Amino acid sequence: VSGRALYDAYCVSCHGMSGTGDGPAATDLPHPPADLTRIAARNGGSFPMVRVMSVIDGYARRGDRASVMPELGAALQEGPLVPYDSGDGVATPTPANLVALAEYLRGIQR
Repeated sequence: VSGRALYDAYCVSCHGMSGTGDGPAATDLPHPPADLTRIAARNGGSFPMVRVMSVIDGYARRGDRASVMPELGAALQEGPLVPYDSGDGVATPTPANLVALAEYLRGIQR
């Protein structure tokens, strides 16, 4: 599973190739897309992996009518599950695609 390929398929149109929010569809949105290269910077230098996965799949945004970001949970659930330990010592079965996309975002932090 390639996080970059998933990013290209689901995120580039709004967040752009660089992840800074300069995608071709960004100008048509009611507010600018987030700069995905600054997630860690906005969180005191720590990349909040679980929070990022929750935002991507839509769980953290349920009921947020102002959000224009699509819920990608259903699209990313296709494929295998991998054990993911969020730091509590419990390996939770998590869609491999969701983990790969979040890992890609961790890798583009400035």
